[in-house]
Amino acid sequence: MGTKPVKVSQLNNYINRVLGTDPILGNVSVIGEVSNLKYHNSGHVFFSLKDETSKVNCFLASGNRERIDCPLEEGMEIVATGYISVYERGGYYSLNIRNIEIGGVGQLALQFEKLKAKLEKEGLFAQEHKKPIPAFPECVAVVTSPTGAAVSDITRTIKNKNDFVDIVICPVLVQGPGAPDDIAKALDFLNRIPRKIDVIIIGRGGGSMEELWAFNEEVVARSIYRSKIPIISAVGHETDFTIADFVADVRAATPTAAAELAVPDTRELREYLLSLHEELCTSLVDVVDRRRKHLQMLDPEAFANGTASRIAYEQVNAERLIEGMRESLQNRIGAMREKVRMLGELNETANPTAILSRGYSVVYDSSGAIVNSVGRLNVGDAINIRTSDGDAEAEVTQVKP
Repeated sequence: MGTKPVKVSQLNNYINRVLGTDPILGNVSVIGEVSNLKYHNSGHVFFSLKDETSKVNCFLASGNRERIDCPLEEGMEIVATGYISVYERGGYYSLNIRNIEIGGVGQLALQFEKLKAKLEKEGLFAQEHKKPIPAFPECVAVVTSPTGAAVSDITRTIKNKNDFVDIVICPVLVQGPGAPDDIAKALDFLNRIPRKIDVIIIGRGGGSMEELWAFNEEVVARSIYRSKIPIISAVGHETDFTIADFVADVRAATPTAAAELAVPDTRELREYLLSLHEELCTSLVDVVDRRRKHLQMLDPEAFANGTASRIAYEQVNAERLIEGMRESLQNRIGAMREKVRMLGELNETANPTAILSRGYSVVYDSSGAIVNSVGRLNVGDAINIRTSDGDAEAEVTQVKP
């Protein structure tokens, strides 16, 4: 008779209790290279530790993470101490980490830095070798996996932004042993074909350091460098950097960003061209109007008619000016005459002869000085009396003050 069947949850629970009571698995230290590093919003950290042939899942709780000083990075070699437990809901085991020590830089990270230093020394990253991205490309080639999310993001972004450019998909492997040669051959092929390619986008979506490693191989870097066509590198996420990014003419943070950089917005261009068309039409109307007036002036008959009208207009203006001047002059003459008349009357009023004619006379003493006071006269003084019609000699017989 067979054993009584148990539920899956019961089996996983039993295995977890067995592992939890094992003296070795309850406190084990494992050395390996960090891979597939993921930081969760909760503060927990999930990653794998791997060696040449195997890997183990690891879990670092947020509470333990706060006590560990060293920041984790892809490719870093560490010594992780903890205990083995089973995630009963998923049915897999992992190393729950209590402590971490840095064991050294991972092999992939060492390879990356070594190749980067070598290529930089050779000048493959130099700015003077960077080619500009064409402002108005007619054809964009995309070198990536035909089934990944990157090719969909790139083609959708380009089509939404630009309805003029052609897109050529060049399918390649983006990870695995054959990927580097596949990518390099595709770039060389695009540089040889008769079809004119204006810009190339190479890349893939995000992944671990191992999954992105094809873009860190020397064969890919050198194929990018010798390309006569400008290349935009779009590998992984914004925080991912590969050797391809350093060699490429432009590095985009993501495949979508690469598509944005590769082509202009045709809607904006059409709106700009429409505004230019309106400005040109307005300017053309103004030019035609000025030229028409100029031609009319060059036409003898039209010029004669225009001249006659102009003369008549100016003659009327001249007559108005003359009439105005005549009226102004008459007003000024009348004002001057009135002023002369008033001055004449004033002068007549002040004339001594006119005063004498009204019955007045002037008395002079013997020296010819006018006598204006009886205090200056004495009895017996000879005086001269002048009237309006002559003079009379007299002698003072009496002085009455």
